This record gives sequence, structure tokens and C-alpha cells, in this order.
Amino acid sequence: MTTTPDQVVTHMMEHDLFSQWLGITVLEVKEGYSKISMTVRPEMINGFGIVHGGIAFSFSDSAFAFACNNRNNLSVALDTAINFTKPVHVGDVLVAEAKEIHNGKSTGLYHITVTNQHDHIVALFKGTCFRTNKQLVKGG
Repeated sequence: MTTTPDQVVTHMMEHDLFSQWLGITVLEVKEGYSKISMTVRPEMINGFGIVHGGIAFSFSDSAFAFACNNRNNLSVALDTAINFTKPVHVGDVLVAEAKEIHNGKSTGLYHITVTNQHDHIVALFKGTCFRTNKQLVKGG
């Protein structure tokens, strides 16, 4: 029986306590693609009154993980980078869309765009993953 991308991401979310803490909702998943959302809470703000960069990074990283692992091939981050283009504030609803640029045998390349509720791009994330050839969901 083949494991679907939705089944893999559901399994990941059940075990990913940090993504749960972020309040991530999975909106859409297909091979090499994910789209997620979250609402920014007060405890995510830094000393400047805007969202801590680590929150935007982690949110993007979750979208990256869901996209690069959803073929049930355990993949880990090899290299990542993020650009913050606009500040994020308490109450903002963020959406991260991860798109696969390259799906190789041992690596994958993904671009993640993070937008707010006004459809403004607030961050751009690029991630390269390494494929381990191990199954994430056993028996799939």
C-alpha cells in the first residue's frame, strides 16, 4: 500500500510538537508541495514589537519539511536561507507555500513564500534537503 502525501504530513504533524505549538494548520499537500497557515500570538514578539525572526523561520521550515518529506522519503535540511521582506505583527495570519524546484535522488530544492492576510510577501525561504531513503511512515 502506498502512503499518500496527506498521510505523511498528518503523521508528521502528530509528532511535531513545535509545529503544534506554532499553531500551524495544514491547508494543502501534494507531492513536493505544501501550504500551511498560522496566526501570530503575543508570545512570538521580540523586543522591537514585531515577530521574532525565529518564528517566521520556523514557520517556513515546517512548510519546507512537509513538502520535502511527503513522498515518505525521510529528508532533512542540508542548507536553508531566509529573507525578511516586511515586519510581522501580533494577529497577522501567515500562509507559507512551499514549492519544489528540484527533486533529485539524494537532494531536493524548495522555495517557500510567506504572505500575510493582506497577501503581502513577508519572507522568502530557500531550503535544500538531503534524502535518507528511509521511510517516515512505516509500511508505506
